[in-house]
Amino acid sequence: MNILVLNCGSSSIKYQLLDMSASPVLLARGIVDKIALPAGKFTHVPAARQPSVVERPVPDHAAGIQLILSALVDSSTGVLASLTDIHAVGHRVAHGGEYFPGSVLVDAGVKEKIAACSALAPLHNPANLTGIEALESLLPGTPQVAVFDTSFHQTLPPKAYTYGLPLALCRRHGVRRYGFHGTSHAFVARRACELLGWDIGEKKIITCHLGNGSSITAIERGRSVDTSMGFTPSAGVIMGTRAGDVDPGALLYLVEREGMDAEAANALVNKRSGLLGVSGLTPDCRELWEAVRDGSGDARLALDMLGYQVKKYIGSYAAVLNGVDLVVFTGGIGENDHDIRRAACEGMQYLGIDFDDAANHGVRGKDKVLTRPGSRVTVMSINTNEELVIATDTMILAAPLQT
Repeated sequence: MNILVLNCGSSSIKYQLLDMSASPVLLARGIVDKIALPAGKFTHVPAARQPSVVERPVPDHAAGIQLILSALVDSSTGVLASLTDIHAVGHRVAHGGEYFPGSVLVDAGVKEKIAACSALAPLHNPANLTGIEALESLLPGTPQVAVFDTSFHQTLPPKAYTYGLPLALCRRHGVRRYGFHGTSHAFVARRACELLGWDIGEKKIITCHLGNGSSITAIERGRSVDTSMGFTPSAGVIMGTRAGDVDPGALLYLVEREGMDAEAANALVNKRSGLLGVSGLTPDCRELWEAVRDGSGDARLALDMLGYQVKKYIGSYAAVLNGVDLVVFTGGIGENDHDIRRAACEGMQYLGIDFDDAANHGVRGKDKVLTRPGSRVTVMSINTNEELVIATDTMILAAPLQT
């Protein structure tokens, strides 16, 4: 069964085509970038073949998806004989609110609820919905499945997801902790347990998805019980351009002093802050380490803050879980930055983490244990694969519809 996985962002479409008939096989992947901007770019990578790159304007998501579909069946870049060989499409959808505790087949009612959650994720849900509607036009009758970033966290208890604001006001407007990166947290927790030969239903796990956006999740017996991102992805640890946890009084003070409106305040916490804002240089950890080597104290501070804050969340979630068996690092930073992993784990012997810095050093993009034998808590680096989660859910839901 061939599954096309789409991740439609505000100005991009990432995709993978996977054959799920036996063990998953990646047939092609790529990205349509800079949609609706003057200089669009389409990169298509068929498995075991050279990538093809097309640079031209892409006016909208429908045009971007048409480029993808054409490339998949093209005589030189294609991997399919016909578009009928796409048996189902899985979509990453940012926000499902309280509507969706799991993935669902797309129908009119699902689309209405995705649209209703657009106010909660204005940069992502409208683009996600546009991708779904474009596929309806381009591949009519093909089953589509929506997989939500927020679903995994619907198991949070009220004491974890409720804010200390007037409850009636929060209920009226749907204000609560939702959490994000759910597909990644769920995947790496299961994958780590599989590699260790553990039953996830018996374990206490803390997963650290660290990238341009970062979140930490406490998982008890396979269920999310707390997570660092909140009503929006702005909360939690410091991120590439997002501030993370900030005293709301400090934000209100700056808004008043600088004469900001809501749009400017939103840009401040989401686009001008984080590693970029503290360093004054860049949101990219790789570039920040280069700046540290060149003597930048502000770059050093930004990186120290990230490691320190991840450590604080690990400690607090160990308290929530009454102990921890496994800590997992994933995401672009979590999988590749040994310095950040070390900063988050050093000095945690009291918790039972006997971190092996020699095993940690230089690990990039590998599934690997990073603690010494005998450590009471196991720490691992695990490569996330959100596309595989989406493809698997899509196959489970769409397979019964195949004739």
